[in-house]
Amino acid sequence: MKKAPKKLRQSRILQVVAEKNIETQSDLVDALMATGIDVTQATVSRDIKELGIVKVMTGDGAQKYVALTHSGEVTAGRMKRVFSEAVVSINNSQSLVVIKTLPGMAQGAASALDSMYLDEILGTLAGDDTIFIATHSAEMAVSLRQKLNAMTRTSGADDHDMIDR
Repeated sequence: MKKAPKKLRQSRILQVVAEKNIETQSDLVDALMATGIDVTQATVSRDIKELGIVKVMTGDGAQKYVALTHSGEVTAGRMKRVFSEAVVSINNSQSLVVIKTLPGMAQGAASALDSMYLDEILGTLAGDDTIFIATHSAEMAVSLRQKLNAMTRTSGADDHDMIDR
C-alpha cells in the first residue's frame, strides 16, 4: 500500500466514522488499512483534530468517534444538543467558568462550545469530565454561566440537574 493524498485520506476517515462504531484511533487506523489507505496513528490523530472529530458516549455506555461539522442551522442545533446532553453542572469563579460533564464527554462538549463562537469565551480547555473556560472578566464569566445554563435547560436538561451559582 502507498500513502493516500490527504484529501482522500480525510474523506475516507469521515466515511468510516459515519458508517462504523470506531472507538479508538487504533481501530480507525485498522479500518483505513482495510480500505487500502496506509496511515500511521500519528497522522490519524492530526486528521481527527483537523476534521473536528470528537468522541461521544453511545447509548450503551461505549464511546465512538463522530464528525462534528461547523455550519448550518441543523448543525448548530446538534452542537447545542451535544453540549446540553453532556453537561452536569456549570459554575464560575472570577473570570473562569467550570463545566462538569458526564465521564468522557468534556472534549465533545468543548468542541461544541468552540463551534458556537460565543463572544465571552477567550478559550476552552477540556479533560475527561471537566471544561475550563477563560473569559475576559468576572462579569463575563457570570454572563456566560447564565447563558450556558439557559441553553442546557432549553435543550432538554432538567433545571434541577444544573448547579446555578
